Amino acid sequence: MIALLVRDLRLAFRAGGGFGLGLAFFLMVAVLVPLGVGPDGATLARIAPGILWVGALLSCLLSLDRMFALDYEDGSLDLLATAPIPLEAVVAVKALAHWLVTGLPLTLIAPVLGVLMNLAPQAYGALVLSLLLGTPALSIIGAFGAALVVGVKRGGLLLSLLVLPMYVPTLIFGAEVVRRAGLGMDSATPLALTAAITAGVWAILPFAAAAGLRANLR
Repeated sequence: MIALLVRDLRLAFRAGGGFGLGLAFFLMVAVLVPLGVGPDGATLARIAPGILWVGALLSCLLSLDRMFALDYEDGSLDLLATAPIPLEAVVAVKALAHWLVTGLPLTLIAPVLGVLMNLAPQAYGALVLSLLLGTPALSIIGAFGAALVVGVKRGGLLLSLLVLPMYVPTLIFGAEVVRRAGLGMDSATPLALTAAITAGVWAILPFAAAAGLRANLR
């Protein structure tokens, strides 16, 4: 499993592997939104939690189609399906690799982009914590969607349509954590719900994704 994780990380860091694509998109969102909305600091501070979370969500979505597609094309996925490693573990490792090269960097760079969005100073810690707890859910939900469309030509649009509705609860509660923190309110409840969603999907979706992969490989 460690070898599989290292292999996926190496592929992600290669040219065209997807690393940096999400960060670049996240940066463009944080730069273009203030240009479009205007320089009013109060307006930017009000919309910053939602914009930052939407940017992170869409950035995670960009590289999902590569999660299983490359292995399917070169035959590696068939070997992984017959390997001694459970297919559920393969899904979990690939989702973890996706989070390490997308969700974690997005979490680390988010405070810098929060400055561009005039985010309230007291909300920076909540922003990092909500992304740290919420982005793993985006990766495993994306792995489930990628497993369902593996082998489908031009499945990127279908993948987006599948996973975006499942992203909504994490988006709502994650942005609510930052909004409440920015207003000086207690954000423990939406933060706990964000963590609960992440724990729930990581407990269930590896098995659902593995079942989808087995169905597509038959």
